[in-house]
Amino acid sequence: MRGRQRVASRDHISASDKEGNLASVRLPIVKPAWRRSLWHVVVASISSFLYGYHVGVVNETLESISVDLSFSGNTLAEGLVVSTCLVGAFLGSLFSGWIADGIGRRRSFQLCALPMIIGAGMSATAKSLWGMLLGRLFVGTGMGLGPPVAALYVAEVSPPSVRGTYGGLTQIATCLGLMSSLFIGFPAKGILGWWRVCFWVSIIPAAALVLFMEICAESPHWLLKRGRSVEAEAEFEKLLGAVHVKPAMAELSKYGDESDTVKLSELLYGCHSRVMFIGSALFALQQLSGINAVFYFSSTVFESFGVPSYLANTCVGICNLLGSVVAMILMDKLGRKVLLLGSFLGMAGSMGLQVIAASSFVSGIGAMYLSVGGMLLFVLSFALGAGPVPCLLMSEILPGRIRAKAMAICLAVHWVINFFVGLLFLRLLEQLGPQLLYTFFGSCSLLAVIFVKKFVLETKGKSLHEIEIALLAQGTS
Repeated sequence: MRGRQRVASRDHISASDKEGNLASVRLPIVKPAWRRSLWHVVVASISSFLYGYHVGVVNETLESISVDLSFSGNTLAEGLVVSTCLVGAFLGSLFSGWIADGIGRRRSFQLCALPMIIGAGMSATAKSLWGMLLGRLFVGTGMGLGPPVAALYVAEVSPPSVRGTYGGLTQIATCLGLMSSLFIGFPAKGILGWWRVCFWVSIIPAAALVLFMEICAESPHWLLKRGRSVEAEAEFEKLLGAVHVKPAMAELSKYGDESDTVKLSELLYGCHSRVMFIGSALFALQQLSGINAVFYFSSTVFESFGVPSYLANTCVGICNLLGSVVAMILMDKLGRKVLLLGSFLGMAGSMGLQVIAASSFVSGIGAMYLSVGGMLLFVLSFALGAGPVPCLLMSEILPGRIRAKAMAICLAVHWVINFFVGLLFLRLLEQLGPQLLYTFFGSCSLLAVIFVKKFVLETKGKSLHEIEIALLAQGTS
């Protein structure tokens, strides 16, 4: 009996309550097992898979769609097919915080899948450009709702020791979605009407998200905020194990009053304006680096150098996936800030290669190797940090009371810039030329390095409460 008591005493430490007395809660030294929460994060990542799929589905199929729907050669119409879903994504993202706080994280995932199912069906059966645009608009609303809810969910159900890794897992799901859309789209140029199949296929993972979310845990943070503490304890037991329930509840109780009443002025001008600025600027710089121009139009750019689109897009997908896997491994080892700095530096250097390739100093086969190599290095660099980190970082540094709504506003900035990049890239490439355009993208990446160095706080291994305290200290220093 004594031996067992001594072992037990090494497995726990005592916590103090607010009056300084020893509390009845005994905090475990052993970290919660990551396996319990993994399944829930994997299911949530289906929304990221769908996001990636719908971003890439028009890459290989755009030419076939434009021929079938009679707008071939119209670069503005092609840009609209790419960018209309981003208008819907802006709307979905803008209201995502209020939806996630109103109906919970699980129901929000299910809600984001519904317009993706409806919109995919509308796109697959479109008979005109306007029918395609309407379908893309519906799909976009689900795309806008999914990523912020996924970031919230991962932050709120993950143990701190693997939160970064799980954040990387959602990025890998996005990569797999992109690659799936490219591979499924390969036959589009050879098989009449195949592009319609590409849209129909996306309904399968969307339906899976709706079904599997029924057996996943709800966010204990959201349940406690709604006053449902008994249910929050039950979900913590499902996610972390019974021994970790009381310590996790004690950690959550430190947040105090977390009412849903958050004024817009409080986010934009009040005490949270600094963290809102960091989030919005980080997403803006991510998009101004030009990454989504690569994902949307890589086929067009590579074909201009005589590289078959199927080969180019396969290489893009592999680089994106490889970088995301490395980022997932390193996220909780090196930290978020180091990955961001290295990522943006690599992206700036890659755009430098693109500029050289487009210059008069290099021509022929040398220009092709520089351009293709630079673009693949750009995608790899993006996947190492600039891709997976911003959403995860924002879900960590935003205080619990405003997290959902503030994330919605920050991601709305992301979608606005994403829309204009998708809409105008081909036209700007024609009018400005690749040198000037790629110089702008590279300069934005360098600006991002300076911004990250000055403003971004490292969150590796910290609980959400510890991060909030660190940010308060940073804001007052």
